[in-house]
Amino acid sequence: MVTEADRAAETIITAGLLAAAPEIPVIAEEAMAAGAVFTASRCFWLVDPLDGTREFADGSDDFTVNIGLVQDGRVALGVVGVPATGELFGGIAGAGAWKRRGGVETRIHARRVPEEGLTMLASRNHGDTARLAAFLAGRVVAKTMNYGSSLKFCRLAEGIADLYPRFGRTMEWDTAAPQAVLEAAGGTVCTLDGLPLRYGKPGWENPHFVCTGVPD
Repeated sequence: MVTEADRAAETIITAGLLAAAPEIPVIAEEAMAAGAVFTASRCFWLVDPLDGTREFADGSDDFTVNIGLVQDGRVALGVVGVPATGELFGGIAGAGAWKRRGGVETRIHARRVPEEGLTMLASRNHGDTARLAAFLAGRVVAKTMNYGSSLKFCRLAEGIADLYPRFGRTMEWDTAAPQAVLEAAGGTVCTLDGLPLRYGKPGWENPHFVCTGVPD
């Protein structure tokens, strides 16, 4: 699903990034969908101008704007805006993560799993129930919360949840910015093999992955 808001936001974001750093290519979802061909380089932006288009169209607050910077295959920094709530999340590798709302900026940190068990995050509109059940076998899940878009990464980053397994299809522009936020907050985003999720892959498609708070 694509709306006029997706296209308008991408035009504004792409123009701003190119004006600020013309030497860094901008790889954006709607341009790709329209037939643009991009080649991964050492450094590039990944932009999803409206992550959670279905939620946006349905009148939900769970949609975001994702802008991430990739260097040498790893996310270096990211910003995730939540227009409906006025929240803005940011993270820089090695420098920490923050949340800004109402003009107030606070540092955020992922948490370790509490004694009562995991708080798990799940997508509102995506999921593989059978595979998720198998993955969770033997784990103590105290609570499940549902969010759309990249908000799930951000809720992990601010320490209100512990686990988000994703077995559905995602693209690199969906995950670069929120991965930067979560990792800067002390969390992890890894493939099912336990390797960090990387960028510049053929086809720009992600494998299945798991997000966690601070590892034990």
